[in-house]
Amino acid sequence: MLNTTARQNTAVRTVLVVEDEPTLATAIAQRITAEGWSARVCGDGASAVQAASQLRPDLVIMDIMLPVMDGLEATKRIVAERPVPVLILTARDDEADKVIGLGAGADDYMTKPFSMRELIARCKALLRRVERAKVIAKNSENEKILDFGSMVIDPAQRIVTLNGKQVHLTPTEFDLLATLARRPKSVLTREKLLEEVWDWVDASGTRTVDSHVKALRHKLGADMIRTVHGVGYAFEPPTE
Repeated sequence: MLNTTARQNTAVRTVLVVEDEPTLATAIAQRITAEGWSARVCGDGASAVQAASQLRPDLVIMDIMLPVMDGLEATKRIVAERPVPVLILTARDDEADKVIGLGAGADDYMTKPFSMRELIARCKALLRRVERAKVIAKNSENEKILDFGSMVIDPAQRIVTLNGKQVHLTPTEFDLLATLARRPKSVLTREKLLEEVWDWVDASGTRTVDSHVKALRHKLGADMIRTVHGVGYAFEPPTE
């Protein structure tokens, strides 16, 4: 396990890098350190789960293909113990794999090979989103429950129930659903959703939106979110 500490003495963000390829792991850790953050590197999923419990990182970068325990299982265990943003790395550009990864609790994904510049940009967006989520949560304390009959969304408690049963959503999935549901039937562009949910200022992650929508449909039903081809998505309130 490699520990790379940022040069700054002030409080810094801690990033857990889980990657079994030493060269890539070291490169990521060095780039993270250059940003003024602290990086801890693990080479397998089991060590990552243990490190996350002890270290309590601000962000996890998780490769999927790992020895001992794969990245999906490690992600599930890490986020089950404590909510933390997870960026998964996958060598395959398969939409199904990405949906599975997001379903495991990841907030975003990148396909290898990738640029370090984009990786850091994604990391910064996830960290900004955590801070913004705290503000949103505080502002949501008095927000009315979104009641659509068979589906009820409670912004304050961040709970979704469908036909009386609670549906487990990742933090990103909940934010995406709530953003759409606050404006039912209104079409929101992918770019707008990236801005409001992921805090991205460019359109480089539109496929991330698509993958999260697919994950939501898998949990809530295919008819809950309508695709407007070439534009974006709209929330369709369930009919009784």
